[in-house]
Amino acid sequence: MEGRPKITELRPLLLFLIAASFAFQIHASSQDHDLNAIFYEPFNESFEGRWIASAKDEYKGVWKLSKSEGHDDYGLLVSEKARKYALVKELDEAVSLKDRTIVLQFEVRLQKSLECGGAYLKYLRPQEAGWRPEGFDNDSPYSIMFGPDKCSTTNRVHYIFKHKNPKSGEYVEHHLKNTPTVPDDKLTHVYTAIVKADSEVRILVDGEEKKKARFLSAQDFEPALVPSKTIPDPNDKKPAAWDDRPKIPDPNAVKPDYWDENAPIEIEDEEAVKPEGWLDDEPYEIDDPEATKPEEWDDEEDGEWEPPKLENPKCSLAPGCGKWKRPMKRNPAYKGKWHRPLIKNPSYKGVWKPQQIPNPHYFKTDKPDFEPIAAIGIEIWTMQDGILFDNILIADSEKVAESYRRTTWNPKFKVEKEKQRAEEAAAGLSFGLYSIHKIIFDLLYKIAGVSFLDAYNHKIIDLIDKAEKQPNITTGVIVSVVVILLTVLFKILFGGKKHTVAAHEPNRGAAAETATNPGTRSSEVKADESDKEDAALRRRSTRRET
Repeated sequence: MEGRPKITELRPLLLFLIAASFAFQIHASSQDHDLNAIFYEPFNESFEGRWIASAKDEYKGVWKLSKSEGHDDYGLLVSEKARKYALVKELDEAVSLKDRTIVLQFEVRLQKSLECGGAYLKYLRPQEAGWRPEGFDNDSPYSIMFGPDKCSTTNRVHYIFKHKNPKSGEYVEHHLKNTPTVPDDKLTHVYTAIVKADSEVRILVDGEEKKKARFLSAQDFEPALVPSKTIPDPNDKKPAAWDDRPKIPDPNAVKPDYWDENAPIEIEDEEAVKPEGWLDDEPYEIDDPEATKPEEWDDEEDGEWEPPKLENPKCSLAPGCGKWKRPMKRNPAYKGKWHRPLIKNPSYKGVWKPQQIPNPHYFKTDKPDFEPIAAIGIEIWTMQDGILFDNILIADSEKVAESYRRTTWNPKFKVEKEKQRAEEAAAGLSFGLYSIHKIIFDLLYKIAGVSFLDAYNHKIIDLIDKAEKQPNITTGVIVSVVVILLTVLFKILFGGKKHTVAAHEPNRGAAAETATNPGTRSSEVKADESDKEDAALRRRSTRRET
């Protein structure tokens, strides 16, 4: 129809409107970031002057601004192996955690994998008067510690919060139980903690919820936020007359007359006969006939020269050489040292435990009383370099955190994932098979960390190391670990009978409920850090740097 514009004439206008809409969305998203992020650090420019490195002598590691491998995006790089690192950024204003939702999020890329080290952040509470960032160290008090940590059998995404006991006035570390594991690859991963101060925390890895925990639940945190009402009386002592031996030697038993304690374990086999062809006059070893005395040999300084020995070739063709002796066999008369058999102890009162008393540090609360976040610190010890931190975010909205993941993390992750798949395909290892191996290795590491397998820990870790280097032997490694596991279980189940605990005095033999005393708690993370170097050196002896 005349007067009506054709579609072809409208095309430039439509393209302009689409482009303008897209640009507006990007601009709006950028403004949304700027308006809603409480704190955001993209490391797009030099961090010096804004982030302060610790001046303590123990922190020798050098921080650098570096591009993420394969991207134009910059991050904060751990640049040296086997070093301690400490860096801190004071916030312009402390962030309250009370009666609100706070989202903590950051990206980490383990560009050279992670055999032994931490890649977590510490969200520091306000420090004492006179504290300076240059003094930041492992003892600087924090409100929350969050992020990946891996060494030996340790493989977890930490979430630890410190809470002040209102009765004792002491700060107690509360560790999340059954934490997520650290992704075992060299890709960029984003870690998110959604903290609802009045109730719970949710841990996300790459935007996927891995753990949900309630702050007041004893099943979710160790020790529990609310202490036990009672504790064992530290002043209660076991009475001298208390007999806690379930069985005792039979006082009426007498050693049998036939029991010879002096009989040897082994005796000569009198029925043995020297094999035919035994060469009695031939020595087992002879001088090497081709050996010659070195020209530089000095008899006065080096002693009389003797040629090296070789196995006598005549002996390899005969049953044996040298003087023949009858072989030894087990002595059927051997009994060993005689012991009185055990009988039930008529005086047994059961396992003694101290009586329970009211816990002076017990308190009630409906919600935790968190300290505010005044600074963000990275204080780690690691055997690997190449750890890259990026896009550290504090927000009061889950949507803002999700927006950052979508625009800053997801594009990088997709590129890295595609590259990884291409490399694995080129190496003849399909992505599906790689994923199966990863699941198997994660499971094997968890099995190695089971407490009753402590004696076999290093053996299992060595097997896993070999399988990670040679995926084709994974099946054999699984069989070996299963054999070890079944052996230990067999010993536990059939190695000896457990004694039945007899009835005994009330309030003494009954099982006492153990309460957590905040004043005596030791830090799991500090223990991990103190043991980390030994564990790392053990693992470095069995695994190559990647």
